[in-house]
Amino acid sequence: MKTPSPIPLPVTRSLHRLGLGISLARRRRHLSQKDLAERIGTSAITIRRMEAGHPGIALQYFVRALQVFGELEKLNQLLDTSQDSIGLTLMDEKLPQRIRKLKSTTETGAF
Repeated sequence: MKTPSPIPLPVTRSLHRLGLGISLARRRRHLSQKDLAERIGTSAITIRRMEAGHPGIALQYFVRALQVFGELEKLNQLLDTSQDSIGLTLMDEKLPQRIRKLKSTTETGAF
């Protein structure tokens, strides 16, 4: 069985920042960890781990928290393909330099 690779530092930092944001949003709405846990269908322990930036928390809990906070649209905008500058650049690099029309062939029918 293959052992998982260590989590890169930028990912760890992002998880920690996301956890802090969840904590701040919860407290601004005067929700306890238990209240948020009930609203998203998990335990207060999961909320504590989520707010601490633990990498093992299922994505669904983060998404459900965003829904509770009224911020789900931000997730939908996260990977908006029309705003993916790297992906669009890569696609543009593969565009043909010239577009030629195919020569039309006339088919003759059998007599």
